[in-house]
Amino acid sequence: MSLCLATALKAGKVITTAFTLIWTHSVEKTRWEENWRVDAAGLTLVSARVKGTGAGMEPPPHARRENGWYVWSAVGTQLQRLVLARSGAVEDWRLCTAYECLPVGLLVGNDPGAVELSYCP
Repeated sequence: MSLCLATALKAGKVITTAFTLIWTHSVEKTRWEENWRVDAAGLTLVSARVKGTGAGMEPPPHARRENGWYVWSAVGTQLQRLVLARSGAVEDWRLCTAYECLPVGLLVGNDPGAVELSYCP
């Protein structure tokens, strides 16, 4: 399986069946992480965790506290594509596979525009 990444100017591909997105919330400056699965049906959110709460980042009611994180499962959340906004106000999104974590900019360039993630056939 592969994950496609695309901006208005450049495209890239990561061979993987699962990945983690890591970013810092631009207002609260709080770390957020999501675990995703990639398959022919699209992208499936498996679980998420956030270090704190605030401006538009409240964990769901079933979240539990674990080592300073709010952690929860995200059963059934499936998307054909996921769009990552890049404002430049905080560190770039990081995309992690079983082998490495890289800033998204290293995969598709540092254009401040959005990055679209999707399944690659």
